[in-house]
Amino acid sequence: MSGPDYPLSANLDAKNFTIDYLCFMDYFKKLLELLKIEREEDRQSYLKLTESTSVAERRANGIAWYPIAIRGSEMSRGDYLTVEVERTTHQDLSHQLRFGMPAVLFSNHEPKKDRVEGTITHQSGNRLKITLRTDELPDWSRDGKLGIDLLFDDNSYDEMQNALKSASSLEESTGEGRLMRILIGDKEPTFKPEIPFYAAPKLNESQQLAVSKILTANELAIVHGPPGTGKTTTLVEAIKALIKQDKKQILVVAPSNTAVDLLSEKLSDQGLNVLRVGNPARVSERLMSLTLDSKMTGHASMKEIKNLKKQANEFKNMAHKYKRSFGKSERDQRKALFDEAHRIMKDVGKAEQYIIDDLVSKAQVITATLVGANHYAVRNLKFDTVVIDEAGQALEPACWIPILKSQKVVLAGDHCQLSPTIKSGEAAKKGLATTLLEKCVSLHPESVVLLEEQYRMNESIMEYSSRVFYENKLKASASVAHHLLFEHDAPLLFIDTAGCGFDEKLEGTSSTNPEEASFLFKHLHMLVGELENQPGNKADNNLIANFPTIAVISPYKQQIHILKDQLLHAPLLQKYGNKISVNTIDSFQGQERDIVYISMVRSNPEGEIGFLSDIRRMNVAMTRARKKLVVIGDSATLSALPFYTGFISYAENLDAYKSAWEFAD
Repeated sequence: MSGPDYPLSANLDAKNFTIDYLCFMDYFKKLLELLKIEREEDRQSYLKLTESTSVAERRANGIAWYPIAIRGSEMSRGDYLTVEVERTTHQDLSHQLRFGMPAVLFSNHEPKKDRVEGTITHQSGNRLKITLRTDELPDWSRDGKLGIDLLFDDNSYDEMQNALKSASSLEESTGEGRLMRILIGDKEPTFKPEIPFYAAPKLNESQQLAVSKILTANELAIVHGPPGTGKTTTLVEAIKALIKQDKKQILVVAPSNTAVDLLSEKLSDQGLNVLRVGNPARVSERLMSLTLDSKMTGHASMKEIKNLKKQANEFKNMAHKYKRSFGKSERDQRKALFDEAHRIMKDVGKAEQYIIDDLVSKAQVITATLVGANHYAVRNLKFDTVVIDEAGQALEPACWIPILKSQKVVLAGDHCQLSPTIKSGEAAKKGLATTLLEKCVSLHPESVVLLEEQYRMNESIMEYSSRVFYENKLKASASVAHHLLFEHDAPLLFIDTAGCGFDEKLEGTSSTNPEEASFLFKHLHMLVGELENQPGNKADNNLIANFPTIAVISPYKQQIHILKDQLLHAPLLQKYGNKISVNTIDSFQGQERDIVYISMVRSNPEGEIGFLSDIRRMNVAMTRARKKLVVIGDSATLSALPFYTGFISYAENLDAYKSAWEFAD
């Protein structure tokens, strides 16, 4: 059965890309122009968020820690000073301070004047380390309250810009040059004919095909992994097979730290020597042990470095005992002590570089974010193969950073789910929203393997997504195809609020629908009651522990605030609080729950649906549920788009359509 006959944003015509390839330099020139537009929009958004805002507002927006306390300091690479700080209040506030980001240490006395810039070199819990562009703490750091502000991240944009400039100047005769020509559609990829089909009993047929494609590809292989199809499992198996085949180091990257962390742990669990470059998002002992910092700490040569650092700090502390207002001889002595500390730190730098080179050379797999692929430890390395996971969420300019280090690329992801976050509407419309994965899927179908068997959803939840996005090729594994919350439960439900007077409202720039939110929790109450009354549940002391996981999601942030508030005032649901998550669709990509409720929000006589028209976002929303999906919305408004008309018809054919009136008191 074919899907609705309307164009999908994910379906691209290869000709659209080849028309402009008369000169590949024009390709990168256009990307550079789009990146410049995006950079300026991002900068202006940042300035709007920071200029003329108080430190309390910046803290609430997640771009400042204040107040903080200094917990220690030490000299580091390049004679810079690394300071460890801890936020002492507001520790429950979420924030955006991450490894590699530029930041500034400031004092509340004169924040415009008393400030020194640096880079966050580690972040864990409520502590972080910032390497400051100075060799000693300024005098003002000993007085008043201190804080850390994030600065605009020029570094990431510089890395992307430099990569695009380098790509445009590559000679075709090099391996990297040939790969680049293939990726932009100027040449066709090639494959090794002699490698046999890769057979692995724990993989299904399409997963084995994907691994075989990766092994036979000379330049490009693409793993298209729809929701729940085991993309990570397939990639891990392919990376193991590549290392066995070529005995060469592989670079594995992804746009987010979370995706990098997942792959790092899975690869390490398979016995591979993994080096995680950068600071992981998840703080677990297992993951931390894979990081460069942790491996350096355990290196045999580290004892000597610690002794040298101790000596350097002793000389520095002796120098600090001299006041700057002393006479010439004291100033000379102070300078001599600092010079000795700096000389020792140069020796430390050489010793650390030796350890880094040793650790890097022994690693079978190096993992990092896209921008982290240019971390100082691996900046000058070349690889035979680079694997880019979650490529459907990767900004193309960022992909070129790791690609330039390799002669072969494996792209893995799903261009039918969420695309990268782009600040500039202009840049998005002009092409920045189109990912390299999308382009290559269209240009080189011979490189693509679609993973066809999914292990997450009841087949009724899966099927509409399969029709619309995946040419009806997805099939549900026998292990999940018919699983239900309880016997005779309906796995899919569309509840139509048309005619109920649940009109949307506008709060700021975000739409809300309080009546729809109230109805959603009323229905969830009923479902929880049914679950509690299932045979054996009432006497089961482990009911709460074994209770199904639930996600309540919506495309609109303000609706999420309303839903969270209403959950707080739902006593029956409170005892299952740790089982119920309420958040935006975007935050749930890559996750799954037993039960998913979607609040569609939009309900108006004009049929305006805003960014509900981004059907890839809805694909994510509708494919998070394992056993039950409940979509609540106004059919009259939603039917403005054929995608929703098709979904409502699909629900009707399954007898999964209900009117909200049927649940009236």
